[in-house]
Amino acid sequence: MLECLPVLPSGYFKLMIYETVAAVDLGSNSFRLQVGRVVDNQIYTLDSMKEPVRLASGLNADKRLDIPAQARALDALRRFGERLGGLDAGAVRVVATNTLRVAKNSAEFLPQAEEALGFPIEIIAGREEARLIYIGASHSLPTVTHKRLVVDIGGGSTEFIIGKRHDPQLMESLYMGCVSYTLRFFPDRRIDKNRLREAQVAATKEIELIAHDYQRLGWKEAVGSSGTARAIADVLEMNGLNPNGESGITRVGLEKFCSLLIKAGSAEALDLPGVKGDRLP
Repeated sequence: MLECLPVLPSGYFKLMIYETVAAVDLGSNSFRLQVGRVVDNQIYTLDSMKEPVRLASGLNADKRLDIPAQARALDALRRFGERLGGLDAGAVRVVATNTLRVAKNSAEFLPQAEEALGFPIEIIAGREEARLIYIGASHSLPTVTHKRLVVDIGGGSTEFIIGKRHDPQLMESLYMGCVSYTLRFFPDRRIDKNRLREAQVAATKEIELIAHDYQRLGWKEAVGSSGTARAIADVLEMNGLNPNGESGITRVGLEKFCSLLIKAGSAEALDLPGVKGDRLP
């Protein structure tokens, strides 16, 4: 079973001298901003913003970010920049993830993005993204002594981290995300048994590359830290798809959900409580 957390930005601050700090996460699906106040070495959220930019959907076959996706990103960054006005550069960390890692024209786009936002943007490696995800998630969970597996399903990549308390011990980032897989296996939005099976096989092959090391280290509890995981858990819980009223994401619940998707023919045609339009890739 996979327990699900609210979404946290990828950036997590080392507490500094600033009273107000901010983190901006330029994800492959959504851009997120969180502003917080530092009080007694704790960060308390003051404000948050989310923009469903769907940057990964703008990657063409040549791995170049198209003009419409760039325009959506710049519009969102200008809105974020207005909220961040007046903050010192040292109080703001901005990170970009998978889509800008793989886009061949990232170097051309980045100066425009930084001008729109008003702050430097750091394109981080997959394992650094995983490390930051784990640190953010671990500070949102009760303190325990056992190891946790944190899974973050993004738009372009999925991160897997095993850690204990606030220390990540094993980190990987795989090139499989909700937007990239939608474009690859369901380009016309139609879902059938064969297409879903192809997507499942592709994901399995990716995970097999890391499975041995993760199983060897082991974990006691699995946690989903992304909005995608939370959205899936909501659907399973609200429609009684999990066995015995369990919460979170279960294998049985997922299998039932997949059957309903196949029967409906598309996520858009699926008339179930909890299925939100803003979560469709």
